[in-house]
Amino acid sequence: MTKRSGPKRSALPAPQVQDFRDLLSGALGAEDPQGRKWSDAQWGCYAFYDYEGEPIYVGQTNERLRARVRRHLTNQRTDAVAMRILDVFEVAEMELWPLWEFEGVKKDDSDAKKHLDAVEYSAYLQAIERSRFHAILNEKIPPRSQRVELPASERFALISEETRRERGHPDIRIARRAETISRLAAVAHERGEVSDGLRRALVIQAVRLAYLAASRLAFVEGRPEPDAAAISVEGLVGTVLQEHREQPTLEDAE
Repeated sequence: MTKRSGPKRSALPAPQVQDFRDLLSGALGAEDPQGRKWSDAQWGCYAFYDYEGEPIYVGQTNERLRARVRRHLTNQRTDAVAMRILDVFEVAEMELWPLWEFEGVKKDDSDAKKHLDAVEYSAYLQAIERSRFHAILNEKIPPRSQRVELPASERFALISEETRRERGHPDIRIARRAETISRLAAVAHERGEVSDGLRRALVIQAVRLAYLAASRLAFVEGRPEPDAAAISVEGLVGTVLQEHREQPTLEDAE
């Protein structure tokens, strides 16, 4: 009997997952006008956006943008952000802000870290301003810093039009978001002692679910899309511009 070899691991993911990873690889290989790959920067910030272009997460790194983004989006990382708070299936676009001036600078350089914090906080404020809910899903709000001008960035699509048509259907997204909330609530229940930020993210995910479900109802009833301002995130969780108290996150702990 002829022994048959198994398939390549790269052929195992579902077509939509392969499509996402192909687009992600293309984005990570894209070059800026100077011929540098956007994701090759050691220091920088990044943001993720959902199917409506709604900002959902902002982060920073000094270990190289491509490494950090890949760990979030290809499930090679198992922290709360990648696996529970942030649903990879909701990420449709990403934006990268490389800080080329810090290439080769050591990770513990205080001036570089201070500027990185300022860029992350400025990107976070921009995301808050552009969000219809004026809130995003960061478990930990970036350190409050002086607002600075953001460096040149590039935004990349991570889903194809076919994926958008199939996975972007409101009923699919409502079910998926409800599942995400259930998983996140299970983390809070099973661990018991979790950060305030994780519980805040749970509320914000619930707001996002409520709005998506209300928009679907309005559509089927032939009514205008509801006003997102009908839900006050600040009224539910307080300010999202700084932490109410310093606490370690699940990601810090791991």
